[in-house]
Amino acid sequence: MSARLTKTTQDNYELIVIGAGSAGFSAAITAAEQGARVALIGHGTIGGTCVNVGCVPSKTMIRAAEALYAARTADRFSGIIGNASIKDWAALIGDKDALVTDLRQKKYVDLLSAYKEIDYIEGAARLIDGGVQIGDQIVAAERIIIATGSAPAIPEIPGLRDTPYLTSTSALELKELPQSLIVVGGGYIGCELAQMFARSGTQVTLATRSKLLPDAEPEISDALTEHLEAEGIRVKSNLSYSSAAKSKIGVCLNISTDQGEEALEAEQLLLTTGRKPNIEKLGLKKAGIDTLSNGGIFVDERMRTSRTGVYAAGDVTGRDLFVYMAAYGAKLAAKNALNSNSQTYDNTTMPWVVFTDPQIAGVGMSEAQAQAAGFNTKTSIAPLDQVPRALAARDTRGLIKLVADADTDRLLGAQILAPEGADSIQTIVLALKFNMTAKDLGETIFPYLTTVEGLKLAAQGFGKDISKLSCCAG
Repeated sequence: MSARLTKTTQDNYELIVIGAGSAGFSAAITAAEQGARVALIGHGTIGGTCVNVGCVPSKTMIRAAEALYAARTADRFSGIIGNASIKDWAALIGDKDALVTDLRQKKYVDLLSAYKEIDYIEGAARLIDGGVQIGDQIVAAERIIIATGSAPAIPEIPGLRDTPYLTSTSALELKELPQSLIVVGGGYIGCELAQMFARSGTQVTLATRSKLLPDAEPEISDALTEHLEAEGIRVKSNLSYSSAAKSKIGVCLNISTDQGEEALEAEQLLLTTGRKPNIEKLGLKKAGIDTLSNGGIFVDERMRTSRTGVYAAGDVTGRDLFVYMAAYGAKLAAKNALNSNSQTYDNTTMPWVVFTDPQIAGVGMSEAQAQAAGFNTKTSIAPLDQVPRALAARDTRGLIKLVADADTDRLLGAQILAPEGADSIQTIVLALKFNMTAKDLGETIFPYLTTVEGLKLAAQGFGKDISKLSCCAG
C-alpha cells in the first residue's frame, strides 16, 4: 500500500480520524478539503466493510445469481427457452475478489496521495487524554472522530461455540459452493445471501425468529416470503433457536416452533443476525464515552459523543447501518469538529434497499410507524400486475405501497417490491423532502413503460380503481 506512514513518537494534528473505511475516509477528506491536518488511523484492511466484505462483494455475487435466474426463467416469453449453471465457482469468487481489490486500490489507497493534509497511520488506536495511543506512538489532537465500523454479530445459541459456522464475511470467501445451507436470520443480509446461494445451486433453509424483514410493511414481507419459497428456499419463521451442533452432514440447528421441536441439518450454517459496533479496543469507558444498549457509541444530532471534542459516525454508532449514511454522518462530524458544531444529522428521508430479487426499497414511515407517530393514515397498494412495465417484462412479482396523511394528503412513506425497484425509490425521497401530496404525485408526468410509473399509479390509487385506467391515463 502506498500510504504515507507517520513514524514520529508524538505529533500534533487538528483532527484524528479512527477508522479507514467509508466513514473514516469521508471525514478525513472533508477535513482535508478545509485545510485541516488529519491523522487517519486504520487497523486491518483499508477500505472497511463495504468495499472489502460487504456491499461490493455481496452485490457482485447477487448479480451473478440473477444472471442464472434470468436464463432459467426465459421461458416466460413464448418461443424462448434458456438455462444456465455455474461452471466454476472458484473462478466466480476470483472475479469478485479482483473487483474488490481494484476498487479498494482506486477508491481508498490511491486517494491518500491526493491529499497532502492526510497522514495514514496503521494500528489499533486507544483514546487517551489529548489524543490517541497506537502501540508506543502518541498522536495528539483536540478533536477526534471515531469511525471504526461494525462486524458480524454472533447470536447466543447453545452449542454454537463448538459448531462450525459462517458469517456474511466468510460465506463470500468459500472456495466451494455448499450443497446445503441453513441461514440464521431473516434480515436483509440473510434474505440476500439465502437467495444468492439458492440460485447458485445450494439447497437453502432460512430460519428466522419472527418473519422476513420484520421492519418492512407486512404486505412486502409476506410477498417476499412467497417469492423465495417459489424459488425452492424453505422459510421457517416465528421460532426460537434451541441449540446447534456438528452432525454427520455438517451442522444441525435445533429450532422450537408452535408445532414443537425440529432439527434442521445442512452442510454449512450461515449466521446473519445483525452486526455489532467495533468498540472493544478504544478505551471508551475510561475516556468517559457513553454507549447504547446495542453497543453503539451514543451521539447527539451533531455527531458529538458524551466527551467534549470526540465525535462518532457510521456503524459504530449503532444506527442507520448503510454506507451512504456512514459517509454522510462522518462528513457532518468533520464539519462540526472544525466549525463550531453547525451541522445536524437528518435521516427523515433516508432511503434503504434490500438487494433481493425482486428488490425492496423504502423511505419515510411505514403504516404502523405513521400511526404510532399519531397520524391519521391512508394507504394505497399497486400490485405490479397493474404496472405496464411489469406486464411487458412478463414479471409481475411485487407491489408498491404508499402511506399518506389522511387529513392533509401529504405523503409520509413508501415501500417498493419490484425487479430493479430500488432505482425508483429516490422519486419518493424527493417527494417527501419537498412535502408533496399524493395528489401532487398522481398528477406528475411519468415516462410510460417504466417501473417508476408505478408510483404514479399507486398515488392515483388513493382515489381511483387503477385497474380501470387506460395506459398513460393522467
